Amino acid sequence: MSLSLSADQPAAPADADDGVWLECIECGETFAPFADIRYTCDECDSLLEVRYDDLPTFEDFAGEGQGVWRYADTLPLDAGVSIQEGATPLYEVPDLEDDIGVEALRIKHEGMNPTGSFKDRGMTVGVAVATELGVDRLACASTGNTSAALAAYGSRGGMETLVLLPAGKVAAGKIAQASLHGARILEVDGNFDACLDIVQELAGRGEAYLLNSLNPFRLEGQKTIGLEILEGFLADYDTVPDRIVLPVGNAGNTAALYKAFRELVQAGALSRDEVPKLVGVQAEGAAPMVEAVENGADEVRRWDDVETRATAIRIGNPVNAPKALPGIRETGGTAISVTDEEITAAQRDLAGEGIGVEPASAASVAGLRTLRAEGIVTEDERVACLTTGHLLKDPDAAAAAGSEPESVPAETAGVLEHLEH
Repeated sequence: MSLSLSADQPAAPADADDGVWLECIECGETFAPFADIRYTCDECDSLLEVRYDDLPTFEDFAGEGQGVWRYADTLPLDAGVSIQEGATPLYEVPDLEDDIGVEALRIKHEGMNPTGSFKDRGMTVGVAVATELGVDRLACASTGNTSAALAAYGSRGGMETLVLLPAGKVAAGKIAQASLHGARILEVDGNFDACLDIVQELAGRGEAYLLNSLNPFRLEGQKTIGLEILEGFLADYDTVPDRIVLPVGNAGNTAALYKAFRELVQAGALSRDEVPKLVGVQAEGAAPMVEAVENGADEVRRWDDVETRATAIRIGNPVNAPKALPGIRETGGTAISVTDEEITAAQRDLAGEGIGVEPASAASVAGLRTLRAEGIVTEDERVACLTTGHLLKDPDAAAAAGSEPESVPAETAGVLEHLEH
């Protein structure tokens, strides 16, 4: 099955449920969406996507409230287990815009979701589907944000949650969230990819319902990031952005945004030429997608050893690469890696505009700065950078990037003398 921007709007197969079905991106096999639990194709084990026979346009979203479920016409269910996710700010950053040197720069800050990351968008849909399927135990592998979101939404939905984390590799703030929301936390002696291997095996044995982004329903919620960015730019500039720059871990957001844009093109709401270029940014120590793009490869080579202070994207085997690579190439985008030092500098730049993000989030701004310096991004472009998680997700990294406390005596005169010198 081609993931081309020029694909026609699909017709519903016999196994569709109210115009919704699952379809393999490789062999085109179709499946009923809610009859059985599946994550990959029964025939060839490739990734699945959710398909619709009636795709909405921007007019269909008008007057429908705020947040993810405002876009119910482009989701597999009409409502879900919700904690008012979505409708995140699209911040102006005038000083950073001038410093980088682009026509317009906006920051889509997904750290302003209920649990502090974009994962809430996927979980509200994923947990809704889990309820539809009648499952009672949810599971995920996580570098932290997924576990926090799964625990919160699973708790609200009255389901048991199981999270597998790489021992010693997850920021304390994220573990605290999963713990407080009642998840059962298993720390694995291995990296994220090892955790995901185990969770997939548990799901395959029917022990839990998998809610990593391998699950096609997760990405449906994340599509709404792209829809909000487009609507924000249309409202403020009367045009969509030229480029969207985003951090890449498992490449779920890259795949989700590309799917949102393909569906708008199929519905006639967006021309192929209007689709923003998608740029994926990874840390140098965990950059398998960048390697694939630079080498013109159709597949990503798994990196078994990955390391970066940007823990949320410390992933060596991005499972959504088969969906994300076509998104980058079809939109005329690219992928780039940045150093940890460049990520920290971008984190400080954003903080200077009053926007607090965890390190992985700042990778998007670091990548944009590099692309602008190399002339790949031009001065007349309007750009959106996606920041995926809140500063307080990783307070240790924030403290390390910030200024040091200064000791002063407990008297006003002593404080004033310290400030003078």
